[in-house]
Amino acid sequence: MEDPGMPGPGIYRPDPSEGITRPQDLPQPQILYSCRDAIQHPCPRCGHQAYRDKRQQRTLHDLGDLDAWCPRDLLITYAQHSCTQCRKYFNADLSDLAPPGSHYTHRVIDLAVRLVVEDGLPYRPASWHLWRDHRVFVPFATIQNWVEAGGEKGPGAPGHRLP
Repeated sequence: MEDPGMPGPGIYRPDPSEGITRPQDLPQPQILYSCRDAIQHPCPRCGHQAYRDKRQQRTLHDLGDLDAWCPRDLLITYAQHSCTQCRKYFNADLSDLAPPGSHYTHRVIDLAVRLVVEDGLPYRPASWHLWRDHRVFVPFATIQNWVEAGGEKGPGAPGHRLP
């Protein structure tokens, strides 16, 4: 016999975020830490071994934790290197996680675009679907930008082009 307090298939679990209208009031994210902080890395321009000059941090929103009903953020510490040969600075490569300048991982972008392009959801319902089923808040206008860009904003990580 199943425990009546345990949710399972067919048992309704109310959404604790129901009725929240402001993004600031959403549950606080679960933070996962990652480090890309190598002391040396070859320069992408000349191949010379460049030493770490600084440490930076970047936060990426990822698909949420459905067991805890909360969003999930990746806090990545990465190195900024200085090449003494060509006198250029470059950051550790994070393109396998997210496009340059993005606040969202490739997994979130791919899912959002798929919801609109393949499943035919309008932008607002797609935004709601991402929150309700995946615990990641993406404004509908951001989804619209991703879909309309169609992968034309520049090269991303291999295998992560938008349709």
